[in-house]
Amino acid sequence: MSSRLGKLSDEDLECLLRIRLFETCLLELFSQGQLSGTTHTCLGQEYIPVALRTLIEPGDFVFSNHRGHGHYIARFDDAEGLLAEITGRQGAICHGVGGSQHIYRRGSYLSTGIQGEGLGIAAGVAGHFKRFGSNELAIAYVGDGTWGQGIVYEVLNLAALWQLPLALIVENNGIAQSTPTALQMAGNIEARVRAFGIEYEEVTSTDITEIRRLLSPSFLLSRTQRSPVVITFETMRLGPHSKGDDTRTADEIARARQRDVLTCYEVKFPEQYAAIRARVDDEITTLARRVLDRPPSTWKGLCA
Repeated sequence: MSSRLGKLSDEDLECLLRIRLFETCLLELFSQGQLSGTTHTCLGQEYIPVALRTLIEPGDFVFSNHRGHGHYIARFDDAEGLLAEITGRQGAICHGVGGSQHIYRRGSYLSTGIQGEGLGIAAGVAGHFKRFGSNELAIAYVGDGTWGQGIVYEVLNLAALWQLPLALIVENNGIAQSTPTALQMAGNIEARVRAFGIEYEEVTSTDITEIRRLLSPSFLLSRTQRSPVVITFETMRLGPHSKGDDTRTADEIARARQRDVLTCYEVKFPEQYAAIRARVDDEITTLARRVLDRPPSTWKGLCA
């Protein structure tokens, strides 16, 4: 991963910090018994959806996964609706029945808890976009562990054969739940993608401006030529898979923290970081208090 970091706009830094502090807040609420079920955070990977948010058009359909809070907040700037959903309070996106992993917004966003599960649907939506001549993309986020599922290769085959406008984003954090990628994957993702003749990009930078510059042509090509693209981010997660299931050594976790984008950014641009951090910290604290004061959500049969 590249350590070069340029100065961010206040808006991008605010979005990064909003996702980071939202996830940190969730872990605290979980420890207090305020959440039902489990939750998976994207700590350390926030820069990916923040970088991609300006490349995603309003009509695109995003398919997320169990680690999708950052994808949702970067796209909709709706931390309040998401927290209400996860805590089962009024104002929840899916009336509290979706929880942390299963979020739906009509015509624009779907997350599921099983990696790869949404890929077949994403291919179908991409086919719909192509058939009706629109220029929208279906954009699906998966992890490195997803490449052990057969549906990945069925989707790659059909996407290449039918030239579907599908952007498959791979967040390769080097560990599939509790198994290091090197112990469960033969070969590599690039070779598998290129075997289908699909456009491929690999991102090692954590600089948001640089990432947008690198990937803008790929998104434009997929959008205008109606063809698939696979983009892999070599990234890392700071926290465990869920909450207590981290099989990494203390040294491995410490090395991941040393590469954390926000930690590095704070050192390089301390004044901007401190001012926005204070503002977002207060925003998330106030938001959590406001949401938790609400009565429980009730199912009304329709999502947003």
